[in-house]
Amino acid sequence: MLRIREIRLKPGEPRASIARAIETRCNLEKFGYTLDEWRVFAESVDARDKARIRLVYGVDFSVKRRGGDTARGRAAQDAEADLLRRLRARGRGAGVAPAPPGAGGPDARFFAPRSAPGTGSAPVIAGFGPCGMFAALTLAAHGRAPVVLERGRDADARAEDVRRFFEEGALDPESNVQFGEGGAGTFSDGKLTTGIKDPRVFAVVDAFARAGAGDDIRRAGKPHIGTDVLRTVVKNLRARILALGGTVLFEHRLTGLILRGGALCGVRVETPRGAQELPAESLLLATGHSARDSFAMLRAAGLCMSPKPFSVGLRIEHPQRFIDAAQYGENFAAIYGMTPRAAGLPPADYKLSVRAEDGRGLYTFCMCPGGVVIPAASEPGCTVTNGMSERARDGAMANSALLVDVRVSDFASPDPLAGIAFRRDCERKAFDSAAAPRPYSPPTESLADFMREDSALAACLPAFAASAIRRGLPRLAEKLKGFDMPEARLYGVETRSSSPVRIPRGGDLCTNLRGVYAGGEGAGQAGGIVSAAVDGIRLAEAILGV
Repeated sequence: MLRIREIRLKPGEPRASIARAIETRCNLEKFGYTLDEWRVFAESVDARDKARIRLVYGVDFSVKRRGGDTARGRAAQDAEADLLRRLRARGRGAGVAPAPPGAGGPDARFFAPRSAPGTGSAPVIAGFGPCGMFAALTLAAHGRAPVVLERGRDADARAEDVRRFFEEGALDPESNVQFGEGGAGTFSDGKLTTGIKDPRVFAVVDAFARAGAGDDIRRAGKPHIGTDVLRTVVKNLRARILALGGTVLFEHRLTGLILRGGALCGVRVETPRGAQELPAESLLLATGHSARDSFAMLRAAGLCMSPKPFSVGLRIEHPQRFIDAAQYGENFAAIYGMTPRAAGLPPADYKLSVRAEDGRGLYTFCMCPGGVVIPAASEPGCTVTNGMSERARDGAMANSALLVDVRVSDFASPDPLAGIAFRRDCERKAFDSAAAPRPYSPPTESLADFMREDSALAACLPAFAASAIRRGLPRLAEKLKGFDMPEARLYGVETRSSSPVRIPRGGDLCTNLRGVYAGGEGAGQAGGIVSAAVDGIRLAEAILGV
């Protein structure tokens, strides 16, 4: 098959028009060919010119000679080579489509069952978020039967705990928005965008698609799963791990390392039946960025770690219709004769950033179109906020984190855990804030009230962060008109965008403790669902020696 990009349709134009666009773009009639088959491999929206918004597709297609049968085998190769030569001679930017994957799909390269390359005790994984989940999948596929320890509960029980927390403010420190099957990303928008370049990215996305996330995530320019679908996806991935011989133990919290001569020989675990010890020659730490007690335990055990810069700030919320109008144009209906949604456009999003006068960055993060602002605490007496969207992103409001850089020099000491204390201080202020409607609910104010000197919400933040947001909002509005509307709502505090700790690794990806590997967001080695999953695969490969 051949591959072309930049097939552009007008908003509202039926998808079937892609076929005619291929024929026209490639001059098939002139060259003596007719279109045989086609499939979309990429899709996005170009809204830079509001008067000429286009849906943009990348397409793989095959042809047959006009009046003849579909070309097969060598004849097909000759036909495609002839057409490709003609297109390139006219600067049409065509290429050869990658060979279709085998029956196992792209993820077969990493997760297809194969014989075990080694022996010894089962590798132990602490944490069942993306990093731990994909590490377990890789190890299980190689026959190593990993044992996963997840301090939280399974997806269904966890969803009930989170529902109770949202409705009643009843926080379970072990099963909440941060801890449990799927990790913190389970209660988010489920974004799969990533800036890393690694072949494992395609395997991760393919594995999510096969687990119920849908084929569209393979071709979307900004793929997302949505919290409602993600809860099913993580259960299906768990079932695949179990089928390959792995074990997943919920309500099992790692509490200690057993070392002999600087090398791991076992782990201590708190379980529903009490404390236990498990033999382990390899431990993969995938605890996430909110496991504060785990960081303290690991540091006491001798694991090297250092403080890491991160960000703090607020959530900002606008009506989704305002974001749509800002990104697609206020006159969209007049120009195209229908609403953006009727025209096949997704709920609009944004990504904004400016540099403050002192050099600190102010930026939006984890924008949730059609989503909701949620409380996301995992520790008693601390209030945290986050954003969450379902697959349809059909809510009336849009929200995003509004974050300011925090430097290591801002911490009270050089202690490796000083960043944890820094963000805990913000969270406790938010919990005690007069603007909070009830315990664990994020304190909230209008943007107009936040700009006042007596803002209760601003008092939850370090002075430099509140100042950077106040000064930066008008500059962000220069990039997205009306972003600083007085009636926009702000919620606090957002502190969990990344880990305040980094755990260094050697060239073999091992930590300073032999047999102990650390990865994902908690170790400061990844940022986001996909990059954490990729890191989990890489760590599993290091343990396997492949």
